Amino acid sequence: MRRRKVKQGFFPTTINQLKETLEKQFENNSDLMFSSFTHQGKKLAVFYIPYQIESNKLEKLLKTLLSEEKEWTSETLLNEIPLGSGKKTSDLQQILTKLIVGEIFIYIENENEAISYQEESREKRNLEKAETESLVLGPKIAFTESLETNLNIIRWEIRSPDLVLEELTIGKDLPCKVRMIYLKTVANDQDIQTMRQRLQDLDVDMVEDAAVLAQYIEDSETNLFPQLETTELPDRFIFEINEGKVGVLVENSPTGILAPATIFSFLKSTEDLYMRWQTGSFLRLLRMIAIFLSIIITPLYVAIVSFHYGIIPTQLLVSIGKSRAAVPFPPLVEALLLEFLIELLREAGARLPTKVGQTMGIVGGIVIGQAAVDAGLTSNILIIVVAMSALASFTAPSYLLGTTVRLVRFPLILLSGFLGFYGLMFGLCLLIIHMLRTKSLGHSYLIPVYPLNISDFLGVFIRLPIRYNYKRMESYHPKKLFRFPKKEALGKKHMKK
Repeated sequence: MRRRKVKQGFFPTTINQLKETLEKQFENNSDLMFSSFTHQGKKLAVFYIPYQIESNKLEKLLKTLLSEEKEWTSETLLNEIPLGSGKKTSDLQQILTKLIVGEIFIYIENENEAISYQEESREKRNLEKAETESLVLGPKIAFTESLETNLNIIRWEIRSPDLVLEELTIGKDLPCKVRMIYLKTVANDQDIQTMRQRLQDLDVDMVEDAAVLAQYIEDSETNLFPQLETTELPDRFIFEINEGKVGVLVENSPTGILAPATIFSFLKSTEDLYMRWQTGSFLRLLRMIAIFLSIIITPLYVAIVSFHYGIIPTQLLVSIGKSRAAVPFPPLVEALLLEFLIELLREAGARLPTKVGQTMGIVGGIVIGQAAVDAGLTSNILIIVVAMSALASFTAPSYLLGTTVRLVRFPLILLSGFLGFYGLMFGLCLLIIHMLRTKSLGHSYLIPVYPLNISDFLGVFIRLPIRYNYKRMESYHPKKLFRFPKKEALGKKHMKK
């Protein structure tokens, strides 16, 4: 549909003029349904887009409109049509926008405004398991593309009058509803205001998805790391809202946005809460160690084999020498080649249908790996190193962080291949400086390590026992710091006799 510029002050008008104007706006488009009739001596028009509305509600509206033996006006329509969602609209541009999203309009000739009713029909999928964030324990449902369904899930879990669901609209040509969600007695006012300001100041034609919106409103577009959390798990979203963060849900997107975020936010999982604290702590530490190893293990291999083989134990050095005897490439080229093959397999597996993708990943890895060794393109030891690096990157609960780790690994391999340990340390120092400069909604990305907050430090790395976890993170400056009284939490448990 080609949208023409409409003039201001269009109403009041005749039914024929209104029909002619709308048909010009919907030129070469047969979607618009425009019906006019006379009732009690007055001409009325009903117009809508058929596949965008609920047909049974339209029938109810027309039945009520025609059965009453009275002279309708805009005021009586609003007061007596029993649908509860009628609104006056006098802006023709706004009428065009609302027609597209599924509203029914009634216009009485020569009135100063038209009456609109929200009766849109929406196709939506049922609640299903999350695809990108899997859990062994805990709720399995994921957000859907229906904003109303997602809000229902959140309201059902957070039954508190303190929960705020602030509505905003983003997009000039294709408006999109956005809900900013927070607990007004917990969330920091500065974070709320910053998020609201960024959403209101956004000047774009449309927002395709929550993941795209997160890129629009993040602190830095050139930063390597994701600065806002995105999740399709309602339980994770609700947990973070209760911690004092600000959430955003977007219409037609199954993903929620959470801010502020830190590097440690992407390594936590709500599954840690559903396990014993010892197990949850172990798994959290395992993820952190795995992500660090995923970044440095391949560059470390390249640096040692290229420049610092003197630190390798003799027996292992002999084994590496035998393994690399038939390889014609230096360790740098060998490592880059194998990492590139792993990335190809991973991307191919992700794009293929689920069952075929799984088979491709397993069979492809075994066949290509073994063939590469037999052909003398790589060594057995490097295959083990690259496989460990790839497995370690999969431990991140956040797909965005796992992707970033894969990207960071390549420049570190290059630096290690050219400068050895010096290059690796230089690259790691640049990475740390980069994270120190990173902000999320104005907060440091390395909270609570930098700036150091002793009170929050232990809780980041260890999942504390429930009764010791009585306090929210001070670093986010929540209005309500304590979840429950400390004295009650640390009190002794007595058994009734």
